[in-house]
Amino acid sequence: MGMIGAIAGDILGSTFEFNRIKTTDFPLFPEGSRFTDDSVLTVATAFTLLTDGDYAANYRLFGRLYPVAGYGRNFRRWLEDGTIGPYDSWGNGSAMRVSPVAWAFATETEVLAAAELSAQVTHNHPEGIKGAQAVALAIFMARNQAGKAAIREALTSRFGYNLTRTADEIRPGYQFDVSCQGSVPEALICFLESSDWLAAVRLAVSLGGDADTMACIAGAVAEAFYGGVPEDIARTVVQMLPEHLTEVLTDFDQTYRQG
Repeated sequence: MGMIGAIAGDILGSTFEFNRIKTTDFPLFPEGSRFTDDSVLTVATAFTLLTDGDYAANYRLFGRLYPVAGYGRNFRRWLEDGTIGPYDSWGNGSAMRVSPVAWAFATETEVLAAAELSAQVTHNHPEGIKGAQAVALAIFMARNQAGKAAIREALTSRFGYNLTRTADEIRPGYQFDVSCQGSVPEALICFLESSDWLAAVRLAVSLGGDADTMACIAGAVAEAFYGGVPEDIARTVVQMLPEHLTEVLTDFDQTYRQG
């Protein structure tokens, strides 16, 4: 099912967003695990692509359908007031919701343009757009069998991210950070350092930051690179989602992932 890597990462990281840890050794579905705003808005992006719709309208539609998913303060204000336009955000919300874009287009140019469109309705700050484009490009390259060295080089040269660090180097001093510039490179490093999908997500959570979002990002890229999510995890995740969300994901999968 499409986007399950992002959504599974979100759910696995959900209990550690405010109960932060510095280890990769943690239970996968502890009590309180749930889908959050990362999953809701990822599905909203997929729905927008399926319907050739309006990103702002659909983010508001899905956000209002699931109003207690854990939105940030500024986004929540934007969600509730339909007269508010883009608010110059550099937060990682643009990066957490972008993954469907990487599956819906055939060229790098199209992916980067669509990622910008998905970001700019709220996150029109250059760093907000950069974060969305970096995640989308990483997924696009991964699903097209690019190696990790090529992905690292492309992201470094285009976006200026420092991807030479390791998770072990980052972890001791890393703190909660919701900015694109302070969380997207770190999430991408967790993918680059991983040995499989679950390792990427465990590394992302272990940094002790914005765990659900960073695991969502790392999980999305890892799914594309490793060819999926472990079946037992995917099955559990699907059971945790409302039918409304799984229907969109199934439609997206049939349209873009298998078509």
